[in-house]
Amino acid sequence: MNEIDAATRTELEAAAFRRLLEHLRERTDVQNIDLMNLAGFCRNCLSNWLKEAADARGLALSKDDSRTYVYGMPYEEWKERYQGEASPSQLKGFEESKPRH
Repeated sequence: MNEIDAATRTELEAAAFRRLLEHLRERTDVQNIDLMNLAGFCRNCLSNWLKEAADARGLALSKDDSRTYVYGMPYEEWKERYQGEASPSQLKGFEESKPRH
């Protein structure tokens, strides 16, 4: 991407981020704990990173608003609809993978 100017690179990165969010919104079967165990981040991490970026630029973005943006609905609604109880093996994997988060 050396030949792409900074503005175009930012547009491409933003498009990729929006596509990632779309994919995660479609894959409600994938639990956050599974994402954390496998990749060391989850939907909540993405919303936190979005809020941190806004904060760094002095923009007002609440935690609830950043989560709504990432989840495509209020977080509490997403949890009610899609979040299952973590299994003992998921919890064990989470504890084992914590140092890599």
